[in-house]
Amino acid sequence: MSMFCFQCQETAKGTGCTIAGVCGKSEKVANMMDLLMYLTKGVSFYTVRNRELGIENNAADKFIVESLFMTITNANFDYDRFVTRIREALKLREELKETYLKAGGKLPEKLHDSVTWTGSTVEEFEAKNASVGVLSTTNEDVRSLRELIIYGLKGMAAYTEHAYNLGFEDKSIYKFIEETLLATLDDSLDAGQLVALVNETGKFGVTAMALLDKANTTKYGNPEISKVNIGVRNNPGILISGHDLRDMEDLLKQTEGTGVDVYTHSEMLPANYYPAFKKYSHFVGNYGSSWWRQKEEFETFNGPILFTTNCIVPPKKDASYADKVYTTGAAGFTGFKHIAGRPEGGQKDFSEIIEHAKRCKPPVEIEKGEIVGGFAHNQVIALADKVVEAVKSGAIRKFFVMAGCDGRFKERNYYTEFAQALPKDTVILTAGCAKYRYNKLPLGDINGIPRVLDAGQCNDSYSLAVIAMKLKEVFGLNDINELPIAFNIAWYEQKAVIVLLALLYLGVKNIHLGPTLPGFLSPNVAKVLVENFGIAGIGTVEDDIKLFLN
Repeated sequence: MSMFCFQCQETAKGTGCTIAGVCGKSEKVANMMDLLMYLTKGVSFYTVRNRELGIENNAADKFIVESLFMTITNANFDYDRFVTRIREALKLREELKETYLKAGGKLPEKLHDSVTWTGSTVEEFEAKNASVGVLSTTNEDVRSLRELIIYGLKGMAAYTEHAYNLGFEDKSIYKFIEETLLATLDDSLDAGQLVALVNETGKFGVTAMALLDKANTTKYGNPEISKVNIGVRNNPGILISGHDLRDMEDLLKQTEGTGVDVYTHSEMLPANYYPAFKKYSHFVGNYGSSWWRQKEEFETFNGPILFTTNCIVPPKKDASYADKVYTTGAAGFTGFKHIAGRPEGGQKDFSEIIEHAKRCKPPVEIEKGEIVGGFAHNQVIALADKVVEAVKSGAIRKFFVMAGCDGRFKERNYYTEFAQALPKDTVILTAGCAKYRYNKLPLGDINGIPRVLDAGQCNDSYSLAVIAMKLKEVFGLNDINELPIAFNIAWYEQKAVIVLLALLYLGVKNIHLGPTLPGFLSPNVAKVLVENFGIAGIGTVEDDIKLFLN
């Protein structure tokens, strides 16, 4: 096989992509991702060693986080960017080594190959790939646990970077990420120790999501109940996708007074819920729906598109919008223009995409109306008395957490059908792009409480956990699993993995995960998750609703 990757839900045959990624990445990009991950572990070796001597290197910490983020599904398809990044990793590793030795550090006689390997040419990089990928760990169960941990770290890195961009850090997260990357190289760790590390990864997942929640709300205010316009206006526009709210802020500031409107797409929809963004009169609302529909929706938008993070779908060769797409941050695609990072204390320069927008036609209207969101933990807790009364009176029988990801496969129609079939005395709690399977359905409300409560982006699944813990306190329960809450979660990529591990760490059990269980779970590891946490897949809509309600 020319590559191997099984980190996302859509991996070929549910077992692994071996020729090209279903996501669209080429074998060469996949292999360069593997080499970057490998060398990032080598860089981590020296950040950990230097830290033991009291030497911190914030630039190295950030490099490691960004490198993990770049390898998330649908984030970056740019081969040259990965080659450059690999060269940067080799240079940084040697600089960290020199710092360590000058400070009196002593190296062990035997060092892992990721710490010592050097190469300078693309040919050397490509030749090395064969021995550093996922399958280099031959024990199936150890491989499964290592990859589960690494994918959790990738999701954690994404949330950590977003917080960093807003000026918020927790150095314990860097320390954990780097030490844990090294642990995935340690052949002395048995399955039991790796399972414990999976749990610890969930713990730091909670820490990372709480940090990002604090960053977002401190900077932009607490999300509030909002009606979001899904129609258009007669001005040229920029469509912004992804998850990075700092990029959203920079774009809104720079487009103010230019005659260019701004619309959100997919996971950027929750930006409409933050008070700080509502002051911009040219912030129109949301255009379109989930990330995988972009090939059609970008055609009708007419204006340029900005990807701030992952969710890129490679465009068709004849796509009219291909020359209108810009990337920034961890995102990248060969042929798309990339906007550089912001200078210290400044903003990113979005002048080129703004001038591009001015030359474009206004977007074509593809729908009209409004959708309601903004039910993050602060807002729901403010409604706690109303919610509790509805539960006590029997008006609300059960809450269904249907957070997570959307995707292309027809099996995901299950989630639309599930939402439609739920009894009218049930409420859906959601976060992430999974909501696009049902957030425009006329599901109504219960005593003024909408039957779909959207907390926000995938990282705002933390809000759902906070809400659950608050309800546990209000009802005087000892166990979160005693609440009238069922978890039926869709997953796609690695940010969903860290959300899952965080929920498991918080003690949530009996989570149903679909549309398929992860291909990176070996039978034995899957068995551990089933026996210890009650993890299960999905069945038919009718059978699952009966199961949940009983």
